[in-house]
Amino acid sequence: MEQTFRQSLNWLHTWTGVVLGPLLFVVFWTGTICVFDKEIDRWMIPQTRLVYSGEPVSADALLVEVAKLPARNAPWAMIMPTQRDPFVWIAYRTPTGFDRKFFDPAGLKLLPDAETWAATRFFFPFHYTLHISSWNIGLWLVGLAGMAMLALCVSGVIIHRKIFADFFTLRRSRQPQRLILDIHNTAGTLGFIFYVVMAFSGLTIFAATYFPSGWMAGFNGKQQAYFTEAFDSYFRPKFDKPGGPVASLDAMADTARRAWGGLGPYFIRIYHEGDANAFVEVRPSIEAEVAMRTDPFYFDAATGAVLHRSTTPQVTGIQQYLTGLHFVQFRHWTLRWVYFLLGVLGCVLIATGFLFWVESRRKAHDAAGLGGVKFVEGLATGSTAGMVVATLAFLIANRLLPSGATLLGGQRYELEIWAFFIVWVATFAHAWLRPGRAWIDLCWIAAASAMTAVLLNALTTGDHLARSIAQGKWAVAGMDLVLLVGAIVAAVTARRLQRRKAATNPTNLVHQRGVTS
Repeated sequence: MEQTFRQSLNWLHTWTGVVLGPLLFVVFWTGTICVFDKEIDRWMIPQTRLVYSGEPVSADALLVEVAKLPARNAPWAMIMPTQRDPFVWIAYRTPTGFDRKFFDPAGLKLLPDAETWAATRFFFPFHYTLHISSWNIGLWLVGLAGMAMLALCVSGVIIHRKIFADFFTLRRSRQPQRLILDIHNTAGTLGFIFYVVMAFSGLTIFAATYFPSGWMAGFNGKQQAYFTEAFDSYFRPKFDKPGGPVASLDAMADTARRAWGGLGPYFIRIYHEGDANAFVEVRPSIEAEVAMRTDPFYFDAATGAVLHRSTTPQVTGIQQYLTGLHFVQFRHWTLRWVYFLLGVLGCVLIATGFLFWVESRRKAHDAAGLGGVKFVEGLATGSTAGMVVATLAFLIANRLLPSGATLLGGQRYELEIWAFFIVWVATFAHAWLRPGRAWIDLCWIAAASAMTAVLLNALTTGDHLARSIAQGKWAVAGMDLVLLVGAIVAAVTARRLQRRKAATNPTNLVHQRGVTS
């Protein structure tokens, strides 16, 4: 009975990994790089490479500058600077969609437009929606990946009875699948708790979407009523009569700051601007603790009177803690690097799982004339190494495209996205056209691309590594260093794969046997 149970879990583990492995890698890879999404933004948007002094910014002064901008649709928000986001920015909707403007916190000078989605608008939504918004299909696919990761973690522990003993074993034998399995087991053991926490917390963030029966039964299918009670939010409709000017936002922020025990405001949003029922929402900084608690204040825009102060219910507080644990927006650089390294380890786990399946079945499939291994190998190569190469192509396009570039009606930020997807699709084609060689090729391409990105950053912005460090631009310097380390790792990997392939080449084996005889 026990053997049958373990065999059934082995089947589940194997085929869940093979079928959903590409999706899992996309989610893990984008989540990993989004640990440093704001730092990637600094690298991709040179005009925001500022060093924030820490001085608070006057919301009233910013409101004066915002009034000079083109027409915007309410609600709109202003986001205060932090060490990771060293600029003030406003986010608002226009008749054509979403837009944002950046301001230098020193003097509130308007900075040039970004012309890129960078990480926070491209990779971050990609992580949980795959940029498929219709019917929440992308959200559901990512939820499926989260459930699959939990199933893979549980089944992996059960089927590998000696997983903790094997953790201390790394057999560098001539059989590739043995070494690959040991790396897979080591990566799984080291990051096991992290994988479970990330998968589970990711599911809880969108609990209202994945598990709608609760709010549908408790609130008669009215989702807004559920959110109002769960998050103690406040809203009032427009009065459709003109209102007076907005009262002092700084005074509102000071009122909130005193109630928060000195914690400064991070997010200020104005609803129904210009209407008699206009009101202001003020949220505290989310850097001080793990939980992404909002607990905002709501003020009457014309008088500055407090309309409502939200208090997070205990159950919602648990969900917000798990959300903060997943998004890692709190201020802790050591943990941020731990998250990043464990995320990379998760990518290694998925990639080696693919490789083990391919290597353990290659001979049998070749002997039987089956094409399953070649198909899965191409799928694995394109979805793992190909995703890495496409990401680097996105960075290279960002540095190569001139300001205001357009092509076939696409704006500059769209051209960057096109470059990403075109290169990604091309890696799949390359993998199927060159089976057995594609891993090596893409590793070399990744190494060259990472080096190219660093060089282009220095040539197009002047911020080479030494200058970035000297000026305290640690986000830019960190990006360059990570790219350089990645280039070295990719080159070493490609070299070792080349040597292993040469050692297992039938011609070389025959030659070696002839020499030894």
